[in-house]
Amino acid sequence: MKKARLFIALITAKLLVFLIRLLGRGKGTSLPGSIALKIYPGLISDLSSRVRKGVIVVTGTNGKTTTNNMIARILEAGGGRVLINREGANLINGVAAAFAREMNFLNSRAFDYACLEVDEAAFPGVASRVRPCCVVITNFFRDQLDRYGELDRTIALVRNALKEMEGTRLVLNADDPLVAQLGRSTGLQSVFYGVAEHGGVTRQGAAAREAKFCPFCGHELAYRYYQYSQLGSYSCPGCDFSRPDPDVEGTSPRRGGSFTQCRVRFRQGSAVSLEVPVYGMYNLYNALAAYATTLLLDMDPQKAAGFLKGYRPATGRMERFDYRGKPVYLNLVKNPTGFNEGIGALVEMSGADLNVMIAINDNDADGRDISWLWDVDFEILADCQERIREFVCSGYRAEEMALRLKYAGILTSRLVVEGDFNEAVSRVLGGGAGKTCILATYTALWPVERILSGYAKRDHTPAEHLPHVS
Repeated sequence: MKKARLFIALITAKLLVFLIRLLGRGKGTSLPGSIALKIYPGLISDLSSRVRKGVIVVTGTNGKTTTNNMIARILEAGGGRVLINREGANLINGVAAAFAREMNFLNSRAFDYACLEVDEAAFPGVASRVRPCCVVITNFFRDQLDRYGELDRTIALVRNALKEMEGTRLVLNADDPLVAQLGRSTGLQSVFYGVAEHGGVTRQGAAAREAKFCPFCGHELAYRYYQYSQLGSYSCPGCDFSRPDPDVEGTSPRRGGSFTQCRVRFRQGSAVSLEVPVYGMYNLYNALAAYATTLLLDMDPQKAAGFLKGYRPATGRMERFDYRGKPVYLNLVKNPTGFNEGIGALVEMSGADLNVMIAINDNDADGRDISWLWDVDFEILADCQERIREFVCSGYRAEEMALRLKYAGILTSRLVVEGDFNEAVSRVLGGGAGKTCILATYTALWPVERILSGYAKRDHTPAEHLPHVS
């Protein structure tokens, strides 16, 4: 009976994926999984048990998609066969859809690994079904308070689920105290990654900082420096909790317009050079998380670094396009910290003037409550607005976005409200500036990407052809 239901669930899901894509209704990343689970609730448990070497789960607030895809890139380049929810459908339905789409009843398409990006709230349900050999945790920030509630609740969900996973190994961000605490509180074997002190750190309290107090004794944490937000070098004056010594640590980070690089030192072996064709300190953390994970899986350090160089960003993760010889950057924004990092990348872009489009929706997947926009440091843009010819605000909440920019100090003469995505993309591309940057929330990202793809070509310049920072 179970075999029959599994067979029907797989056939139904595959047919739905085909029809959804044929009709241009999306990529079939969630609905097929939802229907398949109704037919056979044990689908994820059954199919995940067929993965030969193990399931890797990536969770956390920011960077899940990028980190997960980087891990898959390294494993695939190393000859492994990898199942992955590459598009970022990270709820239980999306995970079910990925398994149903890629595997079949006869198990002739066997996989060495499954790399699964999993939403923090969905983590307990997914993890209990797939029994991961490795869990990677990127960071914890406030995100969609109307959906998740307070951050402590999200962390507790993840921590309590981890305590039920005997034998699972953790890959943890040493620089985020909210993540690093899980090594001690769960008792699971943990590998830590982080970024060493460098010239770009700050001694001042960073914007949108989450972790003020020790998770073990409640004393206020003391910081030697911050990388961004609450990530940095911290210690507790009331107990022995402090930043762990990273097993994998990035040193001397450098950023160019289209890449990020560093040296990586690790406890076993000499330092190697790591370069990824994506911009930003947050992407360096994603790369280090992926690199640490594959080392845990016994990949050769030099080969793993080389494979990462060929990584291509997923849709909207500082993705590069070319429009009539001018660069266009598309980036997902969904919470204050991520938005601040996107703004930081925008401000650091050298050279020509910019046109900027910000697309804000408030659908369920974005979070209905958009009050978080007032926690974003848009005032940074006001300080350099002479370089930005025009801000085009779009999406369901275009007016509120324009109002927020006005209060940040942006001149009203530079603000344009255009709720229609087609008109907004056309305007920002035709604005005459040398570069364009588009920032979009989740449900705005996909329609904007489709429209942008009609105007511009994706820039697939290999990493080895990118300029280097001296």
